[in-house]
Amino acid sequence: MIVNNLFSLENIGIKNAEIHYQLSPDELHQLTLDRGEGTETATEALAINTGKFSGRSPQDRFIVKDSITQNEVWWGDINIPFEPAKFDALYTKLTNYLSNKEIFVRDAHVCADPNYRLNVRVITETPWENLFCYNMFLRPEEKELADFTADWTLICAPSFLADPKTDGTRHENFAILNFTRKTIIIGGTGYTGEMKKGIFSALNFILPVFKNALPMHCSANVGEDGETAIFFGLSGTGKTTLSADPNRKLIGDDEHGWTSENTVFNFEGGCYAKVVNLSVENEPDIFRAIKKGALLENIVFKEGTNEVDYTDISITPNTRVSYPIEHINNVQPGSIGTNPKNIFFLTADSFGILPPIARLTPGQAAYHFISGYTAKIAGTEAGINEPQPNFSACFGAPFMPLHPTRYAEMLSKKMKDADVKVWLINTGWTGGPYGTGNRMKLKYTRAMITAALSGQLNDVNYHNHAVFKMAIPESCPNVPSEILNPRNTWEDKNLYDTKAIELAQKFRENFMKFESYANDEILSGAPEA
Repeated sequence: MIVNNLFSLENIGIKNAEIHYQLSPDELHQLTLDRGEGTETATEALAINTGKFSGRSPQDRFIVKDSITQNEVWWGDINIPFEPAKFDALYTKLTNYLSNKEIFVRDAHVCADPNYRLNVRVITETPWENLFCYNMFLRPEEKELADFTADWTLICAPSFLADPKTDGTRHENFAILNFTRKTIIIGGTGYTGEMKKGIFSALNFILPVFKNALPMHCSANVGEDGETAIFFGLSGTGKTTLSADPNRKLIGDDEHGWTSENTVFNFEGGCYAKVVNLSVENEPDIFRAIKKGALLENIVFKEGTNEVDYTDISITPNTRVSYPIEHINNVQPGSIGTNPKNIFFLTADSFGILPPIARLTPGQAAYHFISGYTAKIAGTEAGINEPQPNFSACFGAPFMPLHPTRYAEMLSKKMKDADVKVWLINTGWTGGPYGTGNRMKLKYTRAMITAALSGQLNDVNYHNHAVFKMAIPESCPNVPSEILNPRNTWEDKNLYDTKAIELAQKFRENFMKFESYANDEILSGAPEA
């Protein structure tokens, strides 16, 4: 779709470029094939290779430190400061690099709620990056483009390499946010997730600081009763799987805002899913979504065919696909839900300590939200021979510019105002740690979530965990009662007690860096020492 043949980017420093504006998915698909940058799969999806980087590079992501961010951002290893003058110089080098070249421009929205919507202009070096942005951002109608004015600009050029000695970057690749210029620049990496997470990081600052809305790294769905459920969880905990419920409509699978009007809206217009070991049996919705218009990254084909081998991770374990949310059948119209009533914190505890379901107090909810706990299992990374705790504040630390307690206090207030129940769900191990116990059965986890959503756990008896103090139901429909208390599932009860105290100590050690910022209610949610 070419809206204006005289379209120009000279006002932002890109001169004499051959601009492809607002091309359709089919056009971007074909151009990628014509340029030899991709391959069509057996299901007519487009497959590309992102090059040197098949994942984000968190230590190469910077925020410009200026009058807007200086006293708001939680500076440190996650939010690394960048000098405004260095940004200006690097920006000029990047726009000069893209001048006189063939480039691809897309105007899009983020934030499904019109009251919070931002206009984003995306400028990419390749057609497949532009297809990714078509899939992932909200797609304006053609009539909205006639007077489109960008609130933010995103420029991505994988072939442009920075010079760390002169440009102030750490390596040749970079992703830098500038809140004064309302611009994100990305170079030296073809990993498309940098664009998605760049916008997410910007919204994680804009919404709480300027809009009184809570940004969340979560999935969300809505039931026939109109009640919204929110699912927080790190990779591997079941966030995508458990929010895909045939009896509930999907709002979104990854990034949402919770407003002061008590609505929950999707930031995005698509899904960006992992596809390692994907099968139609285990993930039918995602499997069927990989059709014409979908963009696969870093996958491998079965020998001599264009059929994807989802078990092959020889390029990367982080194989992914992006597609418009409409590729999923059971979605919420408008990607907005109201009346949030249940929040689920998902963890895959490979120590086998945490209960499969527990109800949290507001203080415990804030504490566990800031902790963002899951556990890596042995064998997932070189050198890991036993379970390792993994903490990521707010279940998305790499994308959160503010101090985690800012988000946690907003969450606590919204929970109380909306009378929301918060549940911890352990999708990890029972009967012992990884290697001794077994992974919690998915059918039991689904039954527990269904019971919580339907109110069937409102009137059952509870008892508090001896160390973590969270309330454990003593019965749950369609779930064996003996598995609800994790201590009961261990053969050696004394060993369980010892390991529970050890895990609690890991929580407390991790939380030490937040203690001086946390209020008394949050601190009350800590496990026993």
